[in-house]
Amino acid sequence: MASQAQLDMLAKINNQNGFIAALDQSGGSTPKALALYGVEESEYQGDEEMFAKVHEMRTRIMTSSVFNGERVLGAILFENTLDRDILGQSTSSYLWKVKQVVPFLKVDKGLEAEVNGTQLLKAIPDLDTLLAKANAQNVFGTKMRSVVKLANAQGVEAVIEQQFAVAKQILAAGLMPIIEPEVDINSPEKAAAEALLKASILKHLDNLAADQQVMLKLTLPETANFYQDLVKHPKVLKVVALSGGYSREEANNRLTANNGMIASFSRALSEGLSAKQSDAEFDATMDSSIESIYQASKS
Repeated sequence: MASQAQLDMLAKINNQNGFIAALDQSGGSTPKALALYGVEESEYQGDEEMFAKVHEMRTRIMTSSVFNGERVLGAILFENTLDRDILGQSTSSYLWKVKQVVPFLKVDKGLEAEVNGTQLLKAIPDLDTLLAKANAQNVFGTKMRSVVKLANAQGVEAVIEQQFAVAKQILAAGLMPIIEPEVDINSPEKAAAEALLKASILKHLDNLAADQQVMLKLTLPETANFYQDLVKHPKVLKVVALSGGYSREEANNRLTANNGMIASFSRALSEGLSAKQSDAEFDATMDSSIESIYQASKS
């Protein structure tokens, strides 16, 4: 039985204009995110100090007056962030109760080595424990990322089959899964890989129970509105777009051309932010970024 908070979060994602902020850089991607923010590796030692630094960055983003539920529908968190507080309350509680931003949790443990032009999820042996923790902290949904690099039918099917298997475990725990099979923007077979991906996702959506829905997080496609079948599918709550290394301008332009998709940007959201900025400069940069992504997500 869904709680009132979960029903309110579902209604917000389903009905309101806006986008999802991806604030879920994990161990491997954190040094790069910090460097782009102006924090050099010489300024911290070891993982604990690194995660403390990135939590400072995320806290600054989430506590900014321009970051709120009017334009930001949700935020995806890394588990380390879920375990930390913002202004005296848990991060997920702060997001929803103070900012009216729906919290999601990244649950994957990274990627396997490339096989058949794709990278599967590593095993998630403690997933049930993690989902119980998410439920206890009023998290609405989860996210897990695989990667597709080539138009290999066997590889793409393996990615989607695995994603949906994990998604069913997440649905059984009462949470909303974001299925993320990222197509590498530098793939020499990007359009062909997207065609295989869409066909496989449609097949697996038809195998969900009548009352089940998932969310999809997809690379912005080579052909505008290529994913309309997914956007309009009754078993898809929302299709969100990853920026995948595109600049914010390029990502926004591509997103504007894809009706019904909304942003779930990470690097494109934090582009231009710096630890060295004054609060006024930081907020002004954030406001401009959020507004541009919000407008692109409304199309």
